[in-house]
Amino acid sequence: MRQNSAADAVPATAQGAGAVAADLEGRIGRAEWPAGGRLPGEQALAREYGTTRARVRTALAALARRGLVVSRPNSGWYVQAGFRAQTVGELRPFSGWAAGHGLDFGGQVVRRERSGANALEARLLGIGLGDRVLRFVRVRTLNGRPVMVERSAWAPWVEPMVDRLPDDVPSVFDGLAEAGVRIALGGHRIEAVAASSEDVRLLGVRRSGPLLQVTRTGETAAGRLAELAVDRYLPEVVAFDVRPGDVNRTLLDPPH
Repeated sequence: MRQNSAADAVPATAQGAGAVAADLEGRIGRAEWPAGGRLPGEQALAREYGTTRARVRTALAALARRGLVVSRPNSGWYVQAGFRAQTVGELRPFSGWAAGHGLDFGGQVVRRERSGANALEARLLGIGLGDRVLRFVRVRTLNGRPVMVERSAWAPWVEPMVDRLPDDVPSVFDGLAEAGVRIALGGHRIEAVAASSEDVRLLGVRRSGPLLQVTRTGETAAGRLAELAVDRYLPEVVAFDVRPGDVNRTLLDPPH
């Protein structure tokens, strides 16, 4: 039989891989190691957590699958630059999510226009097909870096308040709250899409490169819809955690 090596020996008080992963995630979230920074070696972490190197490696592999860390051959484990996550079932506005991570966030409207509502917009916003709605395209930034393109259509009842906000308003929801209208996120759908020509120009990605798209609504506490929006994120900057009960699976292209 194979004899356990010293590295494989499990101390009586050893932490499991799941507990190690959870603690490391918390420390990464608190910026104990900066984005792009190197984590302590596996053996050092094993000593710190009173566990085996194999369990530490399992914990780090779990974090790597979620995009928090990356392994570099002959170098070690590093915090994935720019990674931030939020839970799907608790999706927050961009500004609130960024502030919760201690990041500087911003926004710049690059185009405003008024055009006719499509069938979905007409139904959800309670207006006629082809009625004019305010739309804008806005680039969102984290620490000065463009990371997301937001495309919004606003209901006529809230349009005048939105239209008065400056192009560089950090948070439209906060601006509306100051005007006495409180908006929260409603439904949302997450999927992978290919970058458009406009995405390429605004985010600096390659044509048809992958982006993470969130289609969402904004509504009042009484359920009155104010906004329909599509947000497209750089995939290396943000991730969304899915937990049991958070989402339903949708088959987009049924097999024939």
